[in-house]
Amino acid sequence: MVKLGLRDLFRRRRGPLAFLAVVGPGLIAGVAGNDAGGITTYATLGSQTGLRFLWILPLTALLLALVQESVARLGVVTGQGLSDLIRERFGVRWALFAMIVLLLANLANTVANVAGAASALAIFNVPILLTAPLAALIVWLLVVYGTYRSVERIFLALTAVFLAYIAAALLANPNWATVASSLTTPNLGGVSGAEMLLLVAVVGTTVTPYMQFYLQSAVAEKGIGVEELGAARADAILGSIWTNFIAACVVIATAVALGSLGKPIGSAAEAAVALEPLAGEFSKILFGAGLFGASLLAMAIMPLTTAFALAEAFGFESGVDKRLREAPIFYGIFTAILAIGAIVVMLPGLNPIGAIISSQYLQGLFLPIVLAFIVKLTSSKSLLGEHVSPRWLRLAGWSSVAILAVLNVGIVVVNILGLAA
Repeated sequence: MVKLGLRDLFRRRRGPLAFLAVVGPGLIAGVAGNDAGGITTYATLGSQTGLRFLWILPLTALLLALVQESVARLGVVTGQGLSDLIRERFGVRWALFAMIVLLLANLANTVANVAGAASALAIFNVPILLTAPLAALIVWLLVVYGTYRSVERIFLALTAVFLAYIAAALLANPNWATVASSLTTPNLGGVSGAEMLLLVAVVGTTVTPYMQFYLQSAVAEKGIGVEELGAARADAILGSIWTNFIAACVVIATAVALGSLGKPIGSAAEAAVALEPLAGEFSKILFGAGLFGASLLAMAIMPLTTAFALAEAFGFESGVDKRLREAPIFYGIFTAILAIGAIVVMLPGLNPIGAIISSQYLQGLFLPIVLAFIVKLTSSKSLLGEHVSPRWLRLAGWSSVAILAVLNVGIVVVNILGLAA
């Protein structure tokens, strides 16, 4: 008589049990985008423009859902990571180019998130010189000595910190009729150059390349089968919706509490402090706790993504389930990026906002390139067979690539000509 494990039982069922067996990669990848840079961007949008541009978030949710569904499908059907497929299908040169840009962007983002974790605890008078190395050590021990299952469970638990932003939005006591109107009524009248850059930054921080590399690698490592494809796609889509819902809560909280004052916010930590006299001490604590948890999650995801991508691209062993001696290159890359992030943050005179802005620009510039790879791969019938993208999804994908490319050109032109003011 054959004994069936819990996972085997899940695979023989449909509905909620099948979904619970698969859930994880999509949700984690989605919320990881709400890192220190993301929360700072959303807080800036709310504090400087109020609820005026809240309508952009349903659009970014749709774009993210389409991208993450495509990536999850690629991971499930092929069992390979994104960088692995790029190398196989487009050659080593394109893979090397993609990896260099990803490395630079993720290194800057890791610095930004170590700074985010440190600045969150600095609100409560914990010194940066203690927070940065301790947070990095905790993340390193978790990943290096944990299994994929244990690491995923902790990542999923960390997503609960985003509930703090829902509470912060409720404490701000907004006019919900105005919120509903702002969500459904686009308003582009009289948009300044600075506001347009901010909208592009919102798109760039919501649909980031590293999320897609992580998602596909995680789906492949988890060993999700084609029979579970529906559940994997649902996980990716729900993760996209959840992350944008949290983003909306951040915008609402800062818009209601700070938008009427026109007060500029330099970081998410500043937003937490600024909320205190307007929405109460508890709101500050919630916002700060959310920033710390989000930064800690991203501190793990970004170095992991880079390690997965580089190891896969050049044929080295990779995976959280591997031991240190089995995948030395994979863990070496992970360790180096995490250590550099912590060391840079501890340097005197560092401006963490500069790191955040630089990382968002790099991610934004890289996005249409990665998206083009994804659309091309998911359009290949020889690769995906019956799971190839339908025509409408291919059209939507290439349209998104074109729009994002035009927006990137616009950013460069605006910055060169100094029109952002």
